[in-house]
This record gives sequence, C-alpha cells and structure tokens, in this order.
Amino acid sequence: MTTLTGKPDPAGWLALAAAPCFAVMAWITAASPALCLSGPGPLPLYGMTMMYLLMSLFHLPPWLRLMAGQDPTRKGD
Repeated sequence: MTTLTGKPDPAGWLALAAAPCFAVMAWITAASPALCLSGPGPLPLYGMTMMYLLMSLFHLPPWLRLMAGQDPTRKGD
C-alpha cells in the first residue's frame, strides 16, 4: 500500500479501515439499542445493526485481497 515514491497511500489505508469501523458500529448498536433508538426485537440483528453488518460485509474485499497477497487498493480482476 505504497505509491511509486514509496510513501503510504492514504486511499489504501482508508479502504482497509472501513470494514472494521462498520463492524464496531454494528457491535455497539447491538449492545446498546437505546443508543440508536431502535425498538426491541427477538435478536439484536435488526435496523441499524443489520445495516452496519451489511456495510462491513461489502467493504471486505480489500481485506480479502490483502490476505491473498495482492494489492488491496486494486479494483476489479
């Protein structure tokens, strides 16, 4: 995750930061539903919690590319 000059690429680090941030927000929302004003349900997987989990899932590809040893900022292929 460096540029041609060897400097860190901010976009690459931002791409890697998205999934863990959304996962933490889902955990906080599920742990304290009063914080996000969501109604009670049988499971804490509703409303904002589900949205944050889905957004975390959609932002996983950079992590998967990093674990595969590829450039995490590359799109496609």
